[in-house]
Amino acid sequence: MISKADHLHLSKKGISAEVVAEQLKRFKTGFPFLKLEGAATTECGVLAPSQEEIAEYLKIWDSYCAAGNAILKFVPASGAASRMFKDLFSFLSADYDVPTTDFEKKFFENIGKFAFYGDLNEMCVKNNKLTIKELLEMGDYKSVVFNLLDFTGLNYGSLPKGLLKFHTYEEAARTSAEEHFVEGALYAATNGVVKLHFTVSPNHKALFEELVAERKAHYEQLFNVTYDITFSEQKQSTDTIAANADNTPFRENGTLVFRPGGHGALIENLNDIDADVIFIKNIDNVVPDRLKPETVTYKKVLAGILVKMQKKAYDYLQLIDSGKYTHEQVEEMIHFLQHDLQCRNQEIKHMEDCELVLYLRKKLNRPMRVCGMVRNIGEPGGGPFLAYNPDGTVSLQILESSQIDMANAEAKAMFENGTHFNPVDLVCAVKNYKGEKFDLPKFVDPDTGFISHKSKNGRELKAMELPGLWNGAMSDWNTIFVEVPLITFNPVKTVNDLLRDVHM
Repeated sequence: MISKADHLHLSKKGISAEVVAEQLKRFKTGFPFLKLEGAATTECGVLAPSQEEIAEYLKIWDSYCAAGNAILKFVPASGAASRMFKDLFSFLSADYDVPTTDFEKKFFENIGKFAFYGDLNEMCVKNNKLTIKELLEMGDYKSVVFNLLDFTGLNYGSLPKGLLKFHTYEEAARTSAEEHFVEGALYAATNGVVKLHFTVSPNHKALFEELVAERKAHYEQLFNVTYDITFSEQKQSTDTIAANADNTPFRENGTLVFRPGGHGALIENLNDIDADVIFIKNIDNVVPDRLKPETVTYKKVLAGILVKMQKKAYDYLQLIDSGKYTHEQVEEMIHFLQHDLQCRNQEIKHMEDCELVLYLRKKLNRPMRVCGMVRNIGEPGGGPFLAYNPDGTVSLQILESSQIDMANAEAKAMFENGTHFNPVDLVCAVKNYKGEKFDLPKFVDPDTGFISHKSKNGRELKAMELPGLWNGAMSDWNTIFVEVPLITFNPVKTVNDLLRDVHM
């Protein structure tokens, strides 16, 4: 099935024939559904800190920053913004020329409110010799949209979200990437240095670098900090093979076809980062300055909880490794693991002392993450659950609906009764108590991938996504869920989302 030419192709991508064989096997077997114990709620599994506790966590985080620990903000930013403009692309190809749908009407009625309005107007004048106002008065709505989306105009239809202007300020409009510059200065600075890392596509890396070159000095002066901004691309070795309906390799002109492995591939990029604490937040979840204080507060709260919990885990691990612990201290460790980290094992009561301590060491000696959770408002996507792991333990997991057997009435009810939603608001610790980095791919659950049906040049194919970055890719981490206010979750899924009050 794999030819000599295929082996050469695989070698160039850094993918072994064994990995391809395993992926093709997965197309046949599929991925198992995860067994749920229940949804994580504020009654069980989701912390809801009091005002006194919030003050404590803020203090802990400020002290941690002042101590000069290595902190970094990691922003997945490689996806194109084309889905943001799906409705406008449809308008361009429609057999009518005036705004007809509610979406189209809202866009044009409020066009002057968008942060990119000035740039778009300049492009209309350049390409059509007319302003936006003049084009609309003539009824030439499509020329305005064309100038927004096409490469001869602003090219917003092909650019990543990070390079789109989101918010308007007196001095200048800001891209969503720049809003992350600001956030980084407000909660992730140590010794006056803000480390930011963006994962970008190869096509857009130069444009991101150009943005940094143009705007970095402005924000350094504004916040009296120095930025250390780095980029990485999704590794070709994380691409997954495409398959035909019969699970044989999909080929074009005799060549194997591979597809990006989804955001779960970024665990490799995260693994390359050297930092003590890493913030993770999606590129489009930003707000203007007037609404940032609450976001900043809760980012610091999540980080403060992480530092406190990590110190406890470190202290227990040092105690275990010293061999000088009492029965009471072992009981204390069990309580911490089961109560604070919500990692439970029914077999623990049957373990001998030596086996028990080894078990505790294994479970405590893992990467740790604290995840902000907002109240469920019907958004599509993942949520916090207590789920069974391959080793029989139950732990906190962020699950997507695709991982749950909706044909199972009990599992479906658990999913539908979930009270919270995952806004991708994570703070991670990726080193052990000796300061050594964990090898993050070792903590991925390979059974948590996903198969979808796509097409390429009119031919149907099966595609495979790797375990998601905050789902199965972090399955074997210690996890803490914390309730955060809804105001901290403001994604931009469509261009009209920029018209919501929170983005004005």
